[in-house]
Amino acid sequence: MFITFEGTEGSGKSLQARALVTRLRERSLLVLATHEPGGTPLGNEVRQLLLTRDELHVAARAEALLMNASRAQLVDEVIRPALDRGEIVVCDRYADSTLAYQGAGRGLDRQELFSVISFATAGLQPEMTMLLDVPVEVGLARKHAQSGSNRFEAEALAFHTRVRETYQAMAQADAQRWNCFNGLEEPDRIADNIWSAVAARMGLEP
Repeated sequence: MFITFEGTEGSGKSLQARALVTRLRERSLLVLATHEPGGTPLGNEVRQLLLTRDELHVAARAEALLMNASRAQLVDEVIRPALDRGEIVVCDRYADSTLAYQGAGRGLDRQELFSVISFATAGLQPEMTMLLDVPVEVGLARKHAQSGSNRFEAEALAFHTRVRETYQAMAQADAQRWNCFNGLEEPDRIADNIWSAVAARMGLEP
């Protein structure tokens, strides 16, 4: 099974992705944990370019293409081989991030992004996507309380609001794949709810 985690900055998705991986491994299941952008040597280089190199002034279309270059490498080198081996793959961000951030956030054409994503992923889609939803002000406050920030965290509030609204719309449009969780709840409670959803889908004991 291929499971992804999505959310705005500071939503807690990375924490919950790690918690799910731990629970799955406690059941002696083979799990591969990865993330975007990054997850491969090429992807890690792209990650540094996109998140920390402010002086580069990356254009919106170039940003989308770089994200998908990293994604194409991750699918071919990491995700697809793991799935072919029968492993569960848990990925912190995937294609939906491009629709939210470069689509809604940057204002790029959604249909054009669909085409780029389809090419980059060779059509590979997750069976389950976990959305951690928090008010953007809360998420950004969480991130700013941590050391350092990246290019996306520094964007205006309106940018992050568009991203959040797009995530919510995608989740509402495809309830079969998307599972939405309140990121304001206690982390342990969120983890329990995510585990219940995954266990039910995979036919595991809760």
